[in-house]
Order: sequence, then structure tokens, then C-alpha cells
Amino acid sequence: MTRKRSLYRWNVVIIFFFFMLLHQTDKLLIGPLKGQISEDFGITNTEFGLVISGALIVGTVLYPIWGYLYDRFARAKLLALASFVWGSTTWLSAIVRSYGGFVATRASTGIDDSSYPGLYTLVADYFGPEMRSKVYGLLQLSQPIGYLLGMVLALMVAPGLGWRNIFFITGGLGLVLAALIYFGVKEMPRGKAEPEFAGMEEMATFKFSWAQAKEVFKKKTMWFVFLQGFAGVFPWNVITYFFFDYLAKERDYDEGSVLLTMGPVVLILASGYFVGGWLGDWAFRRTRKGRILVSSAGVLLGAVFLFLALNTPVEARGTFFVFMALTAIFMPFSAPNVISTVYDVIVPEVRSTAQSVEYFIENSGAAFAPILAGVIADAFDMGTAILWVSITAWVVCFLIYLGALFFIDKDINVLRTQMAERAAAEKARLS
Repeated sequence: MTRKRSLYRWNVVIIFFFFMLLHQTDKLLIGPLKGQISEDFGITNTEFGLVISGALIVGTVLYPIWGYLYDRFARAKLLALASFVWGSTTWLSAIVRSYGGFVATRASTGIDDSSYPGLYTLVADYFGPEMRSKVYGLLQLSQPIGYLLGMVLALMVAPGLGWRNIFFITGGLGLVLAALIYFGVKEMPRGKAEPEFAGMEEMATFKFSWAQAKEVFKKKTMWFVFLQGFAGVFPWNVITYFFFDYLAKERDYDEGSVLLTMGPVVLILASGYFVGGWLGDWAFRRTRKGRILVSSAGVLLGAVFLFLALNTPVEARGTFFVFMALTAIFMPFSAPNVISTVYDVIVPEVRSTAQSVEYFIENSGAAFAPILAGVIADAFDMGTAILWVSITAWVVCFLIYLGALFFIDKDINVLRTQMAERAAAEKARLS
């Protein structure tokens, strides 16, 4: 690979990083801005919940559609379209003056929320299997950092500018990034970075087929990926929606203490994406089970340290912070490695579809998590809800990963054989 081409692919990563960072900021702003928006429209908590649910439902339903489109057409151009939709719908939600209009426009912002599979598969065609997890971990740093940026905008900027102007700013950035992606990111042939095609300047175009899409569900490794996707989102959603309130009401943290505790923890969590991705690539180079082993270690250690944190006495704030920081570093280990595992076993032309199905299943699990935690919290307390929902889900994920270990080698070997056969056929065609 020439130095110029190597630098270009990192430029693509930088563009995608800022796309994800600002998109996550825009997406997650709605929570911290709840007070201003509710007061402006004069709505209840239930009515505000409907605003959140609308975007989640739209995003979930559209995952398979986006996945299919990404496997059929140019992903770079579709990502530019997604960014344009993000900017446009955010602007619309800032313009409307009625509650019904706001529900509709915020629901429409979910259209682009299911666009990430195309981004990840395009990156997979710039970077080979032995580098993918660390690149995905680097990109996923943007998600928790975007959450923090959203908090800063909501708490420090919005009181002066107003929530509508904040949405005009983030929506405008979406439109800028749409142009940047459209003109600055080149489409890459599907499968270009597979090791079997190394050194080949020209290669055939792999096209989506329903036959290959059906093969996704025949891969036993994917069965376990889908199962862990459903269970794995429970801790994330429970902690996201309940942890700040838990700190305030059950550990007696004031607003300043919450920010001083959770700010560093979220930054540590962000680093866990890259650390987990780096370890996944390191382990994968030594055994094809490596990514699964790193993922399983992450969920197990996350469960242990969360248990220790939530059982720490209220007055021992320093100890509590240490255990939460350790929980945060291990929580994201699975995220970059699961994406890479999908691409380790699925042919290039249906990877977006496979990833979209996995995300569809994840979002289905996400819908149940807050409800289950709420029932437990009402029956006992929030600490109990967070602890037992999270630990149960992570133990289930650990067992699921153990099951995947029995099939991952075979499924990877099948893909590598397919890629070798395609490469040999392409070389014969070009000779």
C-alpha cells in the first residue's frame, strides 16, 4: 500500500469520527434539554417520552432497509445523504411550534440513526481484518465524547441561546458534514482490504444477492452475535437512564458531585473502546478466537467491578469512583470486536445487511431494558435494578460468547476459503 493511500484512509477515519461525534451529540442532546423543551411545549414526562420513542422506533424499523441499500449502492454517497437528513430534520424540529409537529420532526431524526452499518463496512474495505477492531474502537470513542459534548451544550450554552438555536447549530454541522463526506470520501470496492486481494489493483465488484443474505442466518457464529446483541444492550440502557438519578437519590450526590464523578468515568469509558479494540486485534493475530475472548473478558470484569461499586458504602466515594472507573474501562470491550467478528465471517457484499439485523435485534432489547429496570426499582430500589439487570445480562453474554468459541474458527475458515477462491478467479480473469 502506498504511503499516500495509507494517509488517505486515515483522513476518511477522521471525517467519519467527526460525523459520529457530532451526530451523537445531536442525537443525545434531547435528554439534557428535556427541561427547556418540556416547559416550552407545556408537556408531561409521558409526552416527552413519546418524543424519544418516536425516533427510536423509526431508527429500529429502518435498520434493515439501510443495510440493504448500503449493500446495493455506493455507501459514501448514502452516508452523505444520511448526514443531510440529520441536518435537515434537526432544523425542522427546531422550527416547529406545536407539540404534534415536534413529535413528528423528532421521529424523523431517527431516519439517519440507523446509518452506521454502511460506515463500518466501508471502513472494513479500507482496513484489513487485523486492524479493524482498533479502528472501530477509535471511531466509537466519539459516542461517549459526543454525550459529554451534548451535556456541555445543554447545561452551559442552551440557557443563553435557547434549545432551538442549539439544534440549528448541530443541524447545520450535519449539512456541512454531508458535503464533506460527499466530496471527500471515495467508495471502495467491497472486499478490497481482504488479505487474499492484497496487491491487486483491479478486482471484480461483489454484488448483493439474496442467496448470500440468507447465508448470514446459517452462520452459527452469527446466532451468538444476535443473541448477545439483544442481551448486551440491557446494562447500557439501564445505566444511561437510571445512573444519574441513582447517584443523586441513593448515594446523596449533588449536581456538582455527579458531574465530577461521571465526567471522568465517561472519558475512561471512551478509552475502553480503543483499548478493547486494540486488545481484540492483538488477540486475533494469535488466535481466531481472540476477539471473542477479549469480549467475554470485558463483560465478566465489567460485572465484577459494577457489583463491587454498587456494594461500596455510600460514604466511601473514593472507592466507589475507582470501581466505577474499572467498570467503565471494561464495559465497551465487546463493541468494536463484535463488529469485526461479523466481518470475519460474512462475505463483503452483505455485511451491511448482517450488521443491520444485529442492530435491529439490539434495539429490540433496548426497548425492554428501561421498563424492566423501572419495575425492579419500584419494587426495591434503583441500585438493585441497575445491579441485577446489568449483572444478569453480562453473565448471559459471557455464556453466549463461550458458545461462539465453538464455531468461530470454522466460520472464519469458510470465509477465508471463499475469498481465496474469488481472488484466484480474479487473477485468472486478469491474466
